[in-house]
Amino acid sequence: MRRVVVTGLGMVSPLGCGVEITWKRLLEGKNAAATLTGFEISDLAAQIGCQIPFGDGSDGTFNPDDWMEPKEQRKVDPFIVYAMAAATQALNDAGWHPETEEDRCATGTMIGSGIGGIAGIAETAITLQERGPRRVSPFFIPGRLINLASGHVSIRHGLKGPNHSVVTACSTGAHAIGDASRLIMFGDADVMVAGG
Repeated sequence: MRRVVVTGLGMVSPLGCGVEITWKRLLEGKNAAATLTGFEISDLAAQIGCQIPFGDGSDGTFNPDDWMEPKEQRKVDPFIVYAMAAATQALNDAGWHPETEEDRCATGTMIGSGIGGIAGIAETAITLQERGPRRVSPFFIPGRLINLASGHVSIRHGLKGPNHSVVTACSTGAHAIGDASRLIMFGDADVMVAGG
């Protein structure tokens, strides 16, 4: 079997956008837990959680416009934008930007999500019930399904190798990395962009 190594990292987390800032904050003992914002929480028993820190992209904040055009963002759930950011960071960190058809075909994606676009699914269910099927966006399916994180990353970066997704709750990222390493070990791909 072939040996597998990690050559690039990318991260979007409640501690920040980017590996260096997240690692620095972890070493400093920082905690991202805070009162939840962005939706009504008065009826919730637990009102504390960890959320992605949105901002202009400075000081570790996440600016979705840095990773995907606003027009494209409107078609997808935020988890796909997070995947795009982390995957792009990892590819840049690795210095891997395949230019030949052979390299593109040997590079795949294995990106998952514990729950995918659940907010978008819930909103669309309400729209369907209250306003009917004609009011459901044609981008509903390609913007919410978990496998579309891998799909959008592979399209953006021209990756034509194996394209899979993993859904295993909180262990999704670890399983995606493990499954991707097996694809490399058994010769199905030379490079995999993996995570979740």
